[in-house]
Amino acid sequence: MINALAIDTEEWFHSELLRGERRPPFQAGEATRKVLALLDQYRIKASFFVVGEVAERHPDLIRSIVEKGHEIGCHGFSHHPLWKLNRDLFREELGHFHSVMEGILGKVKIKGFRAPSFSLDNRTKWALEILVDFGYQYDASIFPVKLNPLYGVSGAPMRPYRISLKDVREEDPASPLMEFPTPPLVLGKLKIPLAGGFYLRMFPLSFLHWGLSRINRSHPFLLYFHPWEGHAETPRLKLSFLNRIISYYGIDSALQKLEFLLSHFKFGRVDRLLGL
Repeated sequence: MINALAIDTEEWFHSELLRGERRPPFQAGEATRKVLALLDQYRIKASFFVVGEVAERHPDLIRSIVEKGHEIGCHGFSHHPLWKLNRDLFREELGHFHSVMEGILGKVKIKGFRAPSFSLDNRTKWALEILVDFGYQYDASIFPVKLNPLYGVSGAPMRPYRISLKDVREEDPASPLMEFPTPPLVLGKLKIPLAGGFYLRMFPLSFLHWGLSRINRSHPFLLYFHPWEGHAETPRLKLSFLNRIISYYGIDSALQKLEFLLSHFKFGRVDRLLGL
């Protein structure tokens, strides 16, 4: 079973819990190069969903990602979640992103989009039509379990599907967009997220390996990783206890966990797994 690997290429301050910081140190370049080195070591190609601000600041990094055979996808320009945008602002963000990428890479086809903070749901489904207008072929934003008010889509499929533009929970064979969701581990009525972010940092490796292997019994999973999560120099701000745990717990071991998973599962680019 080949799984999808998404590297959400953003700065340490792009987390929704740190909204408003946007200040040095700018570490995305250094942190992402650590991930690139790991992928080189294991000969794995991934999809890098890049925030436009990061591309603008680190054009050499973007060129290096492409030269190494990885896919470039869009993670927004400013990392604002869709619920903080509207149709016009989203069009502006995509336009700015594509302008920056064209300046770095020339004419390049961007096939995939990944909404910041899993912010695609039926409140923001209007974004799908705009993605189609810009020529996107797939989305990788659906988190098919609802655990908090910010994100999650209960009832959405767990495996890749053609996403309905009218209801993101529904499959539409005629849809121009594919969807690659981030599936949880399903144990009876329990749905346990573990394929990235805080969940990857929180759970022990033994449980991650067991849970991801169990998902692979029936379908591929999408594993996502933020380079700042594996960067020891990521600044630690004074936050509430809960937000501090969510933001920083497990950073010191996250890159080692990623390496373990790279060595025990098969991974590839999202576009290639979808046959695009």
